[in-house]
Amino acid sequence: MGLNDTPVGERLHIGFFGCRNVGKSSLVNAVTNQDLSVVSEIKGTTTDPVKKSMELLPLGPVVIIDTPGIDDEGTLGEKRVEKAKKISRSCDIAILVTTADRKLNLVEKELISIFEERNIPYIIVKNKMDILQDIPNNTEKVIYTSAILKKGIEELKNAIGHLDGITQNDLHFVSDLVKPNDFVVLVTPIDSAAPKGRMIMPQQLAIRDIIDSNAIAIVLKETELEETLKSLTKKPSLVITDSQVFEKVNKIVPEYIPLTSFSILMARYKGFLDIAIDGVKNIDTLKDGDKVLISEGCTHHRQCDDIGTVKLPKWLEKYTGKTLDLEWSSGTGFPDDSSKYALVIHCGGCMLNANEMIFRMNLAKNQGVPFTNYGIAIAYMKGILERSIKPILDLK
Repeated sequence: MGLNDTPVGERLHIGFFGCRNVGKSSLVNAVTNQDLSVVSEIKGTTTDPVKKSMELLPLGPVVIIDTPGIDDEGTLGEKRVEKAKKISRSCDIAILVTTADRKLNLVEKELISIFEERNIPYIIVKNKMDILQDIPNNTEKVIYTSAILKKGIEELKNAIGHLDGITQNDLHFVSDLVKPNDFVVLVTPIDSAAPKGRMIMPQQLAIRDIIDSNAIAIVLKETELEETLKSLTKKPSLVITDSQVFEKVNKIVPEYIPLTSFSILMARYKGFLDIAIDGVKNIDTLKDGDKVLISEGCTHHRQCDDIGTVKLPKWLEKYTGKTLDLEWSSGTGFPDDSSKYALVIHCGGCMLNANEMIFRMNLAKNQGVPFTNYGIAIAYMKGILERSIKPILDLK
């Protein structure tokens, strides 16, 4: 995929970190070749993370992130620092920007400790090298630049592109489940909560993956499924459904046709399917008053039949027969302390990269909290989880 057809969650995330007034924003502008971030001599000009998608060879499509100064002061400054640290959770590469005329300070060393603890490959950039009389040679881990004079920028890009430890997501979304010329039926209900004029990300990923596999994607609403299956000249190799209509689709699709959901495929794609399958069993042990966190990776306007705030709570109440204390989070608002929850049910995470999803999963797991996702929870409560994961298990 190129820049224009690569979702944000699938691009490598490169975060620029450092103290205030070291030239992070100027450096980001130089790397992206545009005035992405506001530049000022006043410390703390960057107050929120700023993102820009671009192509960086040989890595391909990436997201460049300019973060607030890590040494910001006061209550507001602490919030900015916390945002910068949260950004590191989703970073595939970290760029620590400091100035060329001094050694690393304690704050910068703390950042390096965070990178190393989270196994994030990083480069130290000694910016403002124009203030030096003698400029040391670059190494694999230390690059000298001058954002103002646009010097060292290509060297930095090359160093980023050849950094050791970079891992691309080489997992399949659906292509390993189908063969050329297979029919794959995608059930995509269009309701009031669906994005107007476009399809949700897992549906886009599935269609692209199927086409790239030289198979045939048949996209329809659940209301057309039964008649379409009758009219097809050969048996579909797979039916993939939106979780919201899982129960209805399960009744229509004969047992001899494999069935799964976009959300289950997304859990596999993001690397937490096994944990989600294991965690979903804890729905059976929920008690009255238990706290359950329902978390979404994106933010959107809630509709009257929203899956996270309306449908899923109803299905939980009906299945468990318990009065649960439900809480919600969205976007970057996943809580650092999830120990109070009896269960975390997360969305598929299509707008989050794999690093962020694994971080959230491990955060819950390390605090002894079961973790699952929407599609797996719905399939479990509808009694069709075993059938819906069989196409994936058959590959093992």
